[in-house]
Amino acid sequence: MDAQDRVRAFQDEHDVVGEPEYQLLDLASEVGELAADACAATAYGTGDGDVDVKRDEVGDALFSLLAFANSLDVDADAALDEALAKYERRIETTGDPSSDT
Repeated sequence: MDAQDRVRAFQDEHDVVGEPEYQLLDLASEVGELAADACAATAYGTGDGDVDVKRDEVGDALFSLLAFANSLDVDADAALDEALAKYERRIETTGDPSSDT
């Protein structure tokens, strides 16, 4: 069972399936918690500190992302494959994976 299936099974078992807009807000909240931890650990990007976030907070963000994908019936592995292919094309074309180049 892959991660997305595990999240789906958990959602079904505990009746925590949400609408996409709720899942997206939850994802934004979880990523915000990671950003807050990273900002605090690095004096808001001005210090020499290493980025320090709790592993379970990364897990919360992953759970929320996969729950969001589930709410839209998006296959997360297929979406990741598409994104990696897009980045490969950019690197081949511009030498950089960013869309800003």
